[in-house]
Amino acid sequence: MNQHHDRLVVPFEELRMRDVDSVGGKNASLGEMISQLAHAGVRVPGGFATTARAFRGFLAHSGLVERIAQRLEQLHVDDVTALAACGSEIRHWIESAPLQEELEREVREAYQLLQADAAEPISVAVRSSATAEDLPEASFAGQQESFLNVVGIDEVLVRIRQVFASLYNDRAIAYRVHQGFAHAEVALSAGIQRMVRSDRGAAGVMFTLDTESGFEGVVFITSAFGLGETVVQGAVNPDEFYVHKAMLRENRRAVIRRRLGSKLQRMEFASPPEQRTSTHASVCVVDTEPDQRNRFSILDDQVLELARFALIIEEHYARPMDIEWGLDGIDGRLYILQARPETVKSRAQGKQLRYQLKRTSEVLASGRAIGQKIGSGRVRVVPDAGQMHLVERGEVLVTDMTDPNWEPIMKRAAAIVTDRGGRTCHAAIIARELGIPAVVGCGNATEALREGDLVTVSCAEGDTGYIYRGLLETEVSEVEAGHMPPIAVKLMMNVGNPQLAFDFAQLPNDGVGLARVEFIINNDIGIHPKAILGYPHLDPELKVAVESAARGYKSARDFYVQRLAEGVATIAAAFWPKTVIVRLSDFKSNEYRKLIGGSRFEPEEENPMLGFRGATRYLSADFQEPFALECEAMRLVREEMGLSNVEIMVPFVRTVEEARQVVERLAQHGLVRGSGARPDGSCGLKLIMMCELPSNALLADDFLVHFDGFSIGSNDLTQLTLGLDRDSGLVAAAFDERDPAVRFLLSRAIRACRSQGKYVGICGQGPSDHPDLAQWLVDEGIESISLNPDTVVDTWQMLARG
Repeated sequence: MNQHHDRLVVPFEELRMRDVDSVGGKNASLGEMISQLAHAGVRVPGGFATTARAFRGFLAHSGLVERIAQRLEQLHVDDVTALAACGSEIRHWIESAPLQEELEREVREAYQLLQADAAEPISVAVRSSATAEDLPEASFAGQQESFLNVVGIDEVLVRIRQVFASLYNDRAIAYRVHQGFAHAEVALSAGIQRMVRSDRGAAGVMFTLDTESGFEGVVFITSAFGLGETVVQGAVNPDEFYVHKAMLRENRRAVIRRRLGSKLQRMEFASPPEQRTSTHASVCVVDTEPDQRNRFSILDDQVLELARFALIIEEHYARPMDIEWGLDGIDGRLYILQARPETVKSRAQGKQLRYQLKRTSEVLASGRAIGQKIGSGRVRVVPDAGQMHLVERGEVLVTDMTDPNWEPIMKRAAAIVTDRGGRTCHAAIIARELGIPAVVGCGNATEALREGDLVTVSCAEGDTGYIYRGLLETEVSEVEAGHMPPIAVKLMMNVGNPQLAFDFAQLPNDGVGLARVEFIINNDIGIHPKAILGYPHLDPELKVAVESAARGYKSARDFYVQRLAEGVATIAAAFWPKTVIVRLSDFKSNEYRKLIGGSRFEPEEENPMLGFRGATRYLSADFQEPFALECEAMRLVREEMGLSNVEIMVPFVRTVEEARQVVERLAQHGLVRGSGARPDGSCGLKLIMMCELPSNALLADDFLVHFDGFSIGSNDLTQLTLGLDRDSGLVAAAFDERDPAVRFLLSRAIRACRSQGKYVGICGQGPSDHPDLAQWLVDEGIESISLNPDTVVDTWQMLARG
């Protein structure tokens, strides 16, 4: 029950969540954390809040209650011009009215108590907290104002009136109408909170789930130098970090993915608090120095401390949370500035729709994907907010940066594209809530996209969103993620793109039967490992390419190992504690040549499919150091990050002697068969061999001496058994995994594994394409079938029907 309904001003430490109707969710949450979570180490700056009674008393004292109600009564909020005029007039009334005497006196007393603890003039933030804001049923985030670096009681009193007025921002008025809130039922509380000196440090936002997929196994953190408003507003492209909750609880190095943002600008105090007067600007935006742009804004230890705070807060509130934080550059400590329930993904229920392009075209721009959907339409470039009314329904809105003021017209757009912004900015949050795909932080979209062009905006391909030329055909399917009937085989997935792993993990599955590292090396690294190892002794062009890619990492070598480890760890964390079988790189020489620098190091082979690949490459003296990098990444995932659900698979092993040598070579690099412990406590690292050559099946018992099981690669096994090139259209019709010769070898491999009590699965395309083959494999005794994610549900249901 609210203990403060008759008070005008309440210190944060006396507030609890029960006071939400008096001081709003934001301020009630600050009080809750200060009083309930300080013992757990969560630091929250102190302050005080005005109450809903104070706000309503102010309106009554000024004679504004009926004037405002009458002004709003005739308003049509979808008329943007009328909305702007109405909001402006009401805000002027409120900002011009004096606070009631009792409220002003109590604010002065509370501010004096805050100042008494400090030797020098303090700086505070004055923020709004609506009594309906941050409730689980509605996301009011950012609809009212925040004022930073406010110094002196006179400025505080002015800012409080401006905060009160912000309840009638255009976007807030429109939002209440669309969400069904009566204007008079929503009151405003002003929170006055001591500033954290993140102007000298860094700040950002974190969520206790992945904002795009809703996957709850991670904490997602964004960060940039300076005050956090640039991140919240979408003015910068911030650094991003993912932390795996399960490994964090085990005190492991649980940062499983990081991405360096451009961080072109930062917000700082315009002048120190002790030098400020009310006539000076409180904050300013300056360009970030190049050395700061090229490094992460917080260290891994700070990322982990923030994630621990996030876990404590989430466990206290028992729901996913959206949290703002700041790193004080003077005392070096991390602070929590706000915490509210995450309101979009946690409200999503029922069947999910999956969007997929039937084909692609020329990429005109790319950035951070928001929303996992696809939209298309005619481009409308809007230079500034003054022209946003020009956007017509179904157009693709393209602008430098949107903020919540644009909300009334954003819902008209088929998609939104911006030059600036990150995945936790207000514009991204609103786009998610409206269900509109958005690509933010493109850098050059307003130049690359021309007014009137027809484009397709795809946010369905992972973290990166693409704007393609033309209107492309999209396939939309329903995804059933509920309870599945029991079947006699494990159905696993083939996963190559780590950026889709969180999404795929929510489908029915028994783990990952094939995690390919080639996608990670191609897309997240992009540089040949020998160019990495040869740095800095490279030609100038290649040297610059390596330096550009490795920004933010300790060295080029560290970049390669960390990026590879992060990609694998993202897949392993998504499916934890289920088994994830990671196939070591199986690039052919022609594929390696496509990497930056690849043509300098790779031979030109007549038939790469049968050439320098797989175990032969790993054992070659010429490839020893690159193979060592790969092994180092796998050890990092298993030993430091703690993701012991990772098993390692060796591809294309031609002979039994190669099998013996490659296992020995892996052990030399610290990947010892049987070492460590698995998530279920059983014996440790398992080494699996890809059974994809006829020799593997014919001498299965001999190969299994060195490995813990087979994963059958039916694609290569079929083409090598039938002597045909599966990429050749001239003989493609003869390619069939159900051919009697192929079945003979499949059966032989399965029986050898079963007789020795070892794992046997299949990860080729065959079972996805041919349900009858899948059923035959089950009858033969296959332990698992690993499928492309889009075929898992259908295959599962087919096998359940028998």
